[in-house]
Amino acid sequence: MAEETDVVVVGAGLSGLVAATEIADAGKRVIVVDQEGEQSIGGQAFWSFGGLFLVDSPEQRRLGIKDSIELAMQDWLGTAGFDRDEDFWPRKWAEAYVAFAAGEKRDWLRAMGHRIFPVVGWAERGGYDAMGHGNSVPRFHVTWGTGPGILEPFARRAREARNSGRLLFRFRHRVDALSITNGTVDGVSGTVLAPDPIDRGKSSSRNATGEFALKAQAVIVASGGIGGNHELVRQNWPKRLGDPPKFMISGVPEHVDGRMIGITEKSGARLINRDRMWHYVEGIQNWSPIWPRHGIRILPGPSSMWFDATGTRLPAPLFPGSDTLGQLKYIMSTGYDYSWFILTQSIIKKEFALSGSEQNPDLTGKSWRMTLRRATNKGAPAPVEAFKSHGVDFIVRDKLDELVAAMNKLAGSDLLKLEHIKMQIEARDREIANPYVKDAQVMNIHNARRYIGDRLIRTAPPHRILDPAHGPLIAVKLNILTRKTLGGFETDLDSRVFGEEGSVIPGLYAVGEAAGFGGGGMHGYRSLEGTFLGGCLFSGRNAGRAASKAVG
Repeated sequence: MAEETDVVVVGAGLSGLVAATEIADAGKRVIVVDQEGEQSIGGQAFWSFGGLFLVDSPEQRRLGIKDSIELAMQDWLGTAGFDRDEDFWPRKWAEAYVAFAAGEKRDWLRAMGHRIFPVVGWAERGGYDAMGHGNSVPRFHVTWGTGPGILEPFARRAREARNSGRLLFRFRHRVDALSITNGTVDGVSGTVLAPDPIDRGKSSSRNATGEFALKAQAVIVASGGIGGNHELVRQNWPKRLGDPPKFMISGVPEHVDGRMIGITEKSGARLINRDRMWHYVEGIQNWSPIWPRHGIRILPGPSSMWFDATGTRLPAPLFPGSDTLGQLKYIMSTGYDYSWFILTQSIIKKEFALSGSEQNPDLTGKSWRMTLRRATNKGAPAPVEAFKSHGVDFIVRDKLDELVAAMNKLAGSDLLKLEHIKMQIEARDREIANPYVKDAQVMNIHNARRYIGDRLIRTAPPHRILDPAHGPLIAVKLNILTRKTLGGFETDLDSRVFGEEGSVIPGLYAVGEAAGFGGGGMHGYRSLEGTFLGGCLFSGRNAGRAASKAVG
């Protein structure tokens, strides 16, 4: 006999929790199922840096940043590049989301206890024209508490709803099929997996102990993307980005496998923009991995010199922090799937941060004392120094010839020629003393230091790379890091899923990464935000509120 409820939510990540708590707060009954254990509640959001896209916020205004919904929409559309018939709903979602980010998003979160670090970051800076890709101003607001800090209000609300009997969790329940009656989705069925106390993020067992079935008036798919399934990433890899990388590392655990996306598509849901994806190019192999092929992304400031595998400097405006997919396209065009940073100790101290809650104990632990040390310590933040000491992708030397020789040894080739590298670094160094230059990256550094947030904590004072006073020299081998699915199930603004014939499938909703963070791809070809959390919040909220009204 199937257990009955008003709504079933498939996935206990951020978007699923948001949807479920909205449903419970509306007085409806909801069951949340997830193939992982309770220790993994919150999904990928737990591991995130906690960044949020906000427009014309008090934090921006206090730092002298002049932003507006018009400027943000201009940046979003210039970045998204909507150009397909299928982009009707993604564009609608983009317009609604930017309005949300400029409107009630901050106050809605703040009312639940959410707080923001006062210095606003500047993700995806672009470097083309005013209508092209990139944020014209800093908009990356870091949650005080990082990923766990953004999850806490919704986990708390979920626990309160569970205590009142409106919300039930069914962990270690893997959905294998949607139940459809007379064209309406009215439940799920699947396999009960054996309990597994393994730590969050590690690969859990798939030993089955039984079966289950749930009946409901609505089902919300909140199952995440495909970044842990490299075979599926390569299968959907867009030709415009060249051949898929032979070697990739994973920014998400192994269970982010796209399995539920395939199940939902087979049930008739329309999956669009499956070739739009977001992978980082500054990936480093984790020296203390949690999940298979575990990689971490460097969040770089603007000063490191960036070279491709052959030792040629990346062309303007492909500087650190400027255009992730532009960099990916260029790197793959070289015939190699990696690249290099060359920098100094002065740069790594000021400019390197690592994405991930566990890599930022000061912000995650809400410690002002530890956070202030970022600006006062002689070394880089402790997690960065740990990677510099233990990470296989880091090389530290006092002299350039020794550095280049070690880079070739690490790559297992002799592609890098000392004189070629030295010539490019010396040419850049000759420009650094003047406030007016022709080197576009040096211009970019000067521009960054005009923003007080960058000058304080994100951009090193301009200096020569080969100046021993700023040494030692550091090289970092950068790998392709899988992360986000930008396409997904086509949905209207209530997160209702469309079928292949073009009409809404009754009873079926999709949110978060499974919906391309809304509509089937509200980011378009590129992600302006540099974060996935906002789309999870917005789509989960829309679905939860719409489903609550739809069920009897």
